[in-house]
Amino acid sequence: MSTDDPKTLVSTDWLAAHLNDPDLRVIDASWYLPASGRDARAEYEDGHIPGARFFDIDDISDGVSSLAHMAPPVEKFMSRLRTMGVGDGHQVVVYDGAGLFSAARVWWLFRLMGKTDIAVLDGGFVKWQAEGREIEDMPPVVKDRHMTAQRQNHLVRDVTQVAAASKLRDWQIIDARGPSRFKGEEPEARPGLRAGHIPGSVNVPYSSLLNQDSTMKRGDALAAAFTDAGVDLDRRVITTCGSGITAAILSLGLEILGHRDWSLYDGSWAEWGQFDQLKVETG
Repeated sequence: MSTDDPKTLVSTDWLAAHLNDPDLRVIDASWYLPASGRDARAEYEDGHIPGARFFDIDDISDGVSSLAHMAPPVEKFMSRLRTMGVGDGHQVVVYDGAGLFSAARVWWLFRLMGKTDIAVLDGGFVKWQAEGREIEDMPPVVKDRHMTAQRQNHLVRDVTQVAAASKLRDWQIIDARGPSRFKGEEPEARPGLRAGHIPGSVNVPYSSLLNQDSTMKRGDALAAAFTDAGVDLDRRVITTCGSGITAAILSLGLEILGHRDWSLYDGSWAEWGQFDQLKVETG
């Protein structure tokens, strides 16, 4: 039985079968940490899935915030997507060049804007290429498409709301960073940030949700990634990470498991770690 779900995750087989559908739009949402030395746009221009548009996570963001790639205003999101030829009535599939990394962030952004017909490509461009599937280096032919959006505020949390959740423990806070960063044993790459984690949060490294080929685990294996870390899947959850990118992988995993009561802390550690008045735990 197929596990493809055009609202969460689809396989490379599914995308190949639907690639020429008139109302399908494919988005390359590759984004890499500066230390990786990779240039997402240059890689897109060298080769991408046929018809894919490039989604610049740092550009399609809140230009007023001092924090990187915070969610953009609704109007900016709609404007940018219209010029990309993505709009109402389209089924969107988003992928990235790392396998399953930044694509989940764009999946979350679409959901935040009230757009539910979006799925992440399981295994991403890495799996697509490994299977010898078609790629191209030509820009897509783009036709402007009307886009409407309505922000779903329940899918995002700000620092004040997360501080309250940390104090009251009425939400579970789960952190997607690696164990050494979560414990405060590894210094943060961004200058001025303290090391450690939000008090009361638990560590579910995003990599624990993935198979070796960067596809998402399913069923009991996916659930165990959360429950083995002490997460109660019957309680509401706030996901967090370094800057709101990999937190979305946790959100995607929760959605696949049928957990609907989750929200993402957009500022994540890039925000929390800079304020001395906010408590930090280590170890």
